[in-house]
Amino acid sequence: MPRKRPSAVRAQRALPLQRYTGAGRCWYAEPPRPWPTRIDRLSPRTVAAIHREECRRPYDEGLWPGATRTALDTCRYFLALPGRWLYLRRDYCGCESCDLRNDIAVARDLLDLVASRLPPWPRRELAARLAALDEELWRRTVPDPFAHRQPHRRGAWWHQRLYDLDHLL
Repeated sequence: MPRKRPSAVRAQRALPLQRYTGAGRCWYAEPPRPWPTRIDRLSPRTVAAIHREECRRPYDEGLWPGATRTALDTCRYFLALPGRWLYLRRDYCGCESCDLRNDIAVARDLLDLVASRLPPWPRRELAARLAALDEELWRRTVPDPFAHRQPHRRGAWWHQRLYDLDHLL
């Protein structure tokens, strides 16, 4: 019986996800991947603490295995976009997976939630990583002077940045 080689299966799983393309494809149909054994620039001890926290909480709270890695990847991909100024983008699919992969404010909220629930040592390491991301995000995004008028945009400072609405036209 013919079958794919294991290397072909691994290569297909490792294909990069296209982000910020505005294609409108919903990502909730993507098959679940195993929990990450590595997260970029975090120690294995911190990754294990994050995984324990993600598996301990029910899905209703917005955490699932691999959500932290997805949120960090979203932040990294967003900040790697070219240009001096970046504008946040909102996804109107309605599912949590699409919001997490396309809206950096949602991703940053999830990272803040995870950081608040970790033990002290992993929390410090994740907070150091988030401080570098926040500095770059603060530097490359523009504040919205009218954000205080919208009740859903109150809260953390990353909700009060300008959004790009051109992809909705």
